[in-house]
Amino acid sequence: MAAHLVKDVSGVVLAGGRSIRYGKNKALVKVRGVPLIERVLDVMGSVFHRVIIITNMPNQYSYLKLPMYEDIIKGLGPLGGVFTGLKVIPDDAGFFVACDMPFLNRDLIRYIIEVRADADAVVPRIAGKMEALHAVYAKRCQEKIEDLINSRTYQIIRFFPQVSVRFVDEDEVRLFDPDFKSFLNINRPDELKRF
Repeated sequence: MAAHLVKDVSGVVLAGGRSIRYGKNKALVKVRGVPLIERVLDVMGSVFHRVIIITNMPNQYSYLKLPMYEDIIKGLGPLGGVFTGLKVIPDDAGFFVACDMPFLNRDLIRYIIEVRADADAVVPRIAGKMEALHAVYAKRCQEKIEDLINSRTYQIIRFFPQVSVRFVDEDEVRLFDPDFKSFLNINRPDELKRF
């Protein structure tokens, strides 16, 4: 199994959100008896040789026995998590996902890694919407992200024009995930019931 793990990219799970819309820590909400974050980690651990968690609540995830890092700059949302992840990983790139995505697809993730070549970022794009939290970012994106932070702009996609991005479009995603379930995340209890 270990021979099949991606060695030059770290898996990074962002679990720093306050889950305001959900009302409690959604990462620990169970889907068919398994917490969302454990579902995410199960997939990530089967793809990457190294998986870390970015969280400002490390005590809630200590039972997972994985390396955890708090945001270097708190209060920036997902951008802060990506910035921190890129700072702390030893690999040249990280594959970043949110902790509340119960339908990650191993084959799609591997494909995204395989097509990165020299791109600074590899990002799925569905119906014009960029899936910035199911994407690869190279460490060399740090400077542009820092520029964004310094300009008080905290939307991840705002630094894309400054770097080389390889978009993975719908026809490519459909080969692995025809219903685009990989990108579904859970923000409210009623969404969980629907899933």
